[in-house]
Amino acid sequence: MGRSLSANCLPSINELELSELPLHLGNHDNGSIVVVEANIDVPFAIQRIFTIRFRKGAIRGGHAHRYCTQFMICPHGIVEINCDDGRAQKSFVLDRGNLGLLVRPGIWTTQRFQDGNSFLLVVCDQPYQESDYVRNYANFLAWKNTNDSSAITGYDKA
Repeated sequence: MGRSLSANCLPSINELELSELPLHLGNHDNGSIVVVEANIDVPFAIQRIFTIRFRKGAIRGGHAHRYCTQFMICPHGIVEINCDDGRAQKSFVLDRGNLGLLVRPGIWTTQRFQDGNSFLLVVCDQPYQESDYVRNYANFLAWKNTNDSSAITGYDKA
């Protein structure tokens, strides 16, 4: 796993933006295809991919990552991604299969499923590690407001 980041080099909410992915439209019978390539459309080698599907109104997430960068795409439905850098908050709506949001370590996120049967595809640059997760918001704020990345201990439970 990569090294933990100090608060000085963690991203701010102002660095987050939606990315438009290549969308290739066919004719009426062929549909369309969205392409996501490692080191081109996502700025990293892909180590893990997972999907989340939930009912309308469900809220997921509620954590930050110490190491993992994630690229989020909503291939079906509408998912609102709420991001918090410890000082400011910003929301992004993924409502087309060719929109993605790059979330770097040190951003607290929650995902609200706005449409029935929506699903979120998450592409990661790290394999799963429980110690990567910051699940307690007070500890997240302590980490963001100090230069000491050890302010967050492994297996940080809410």
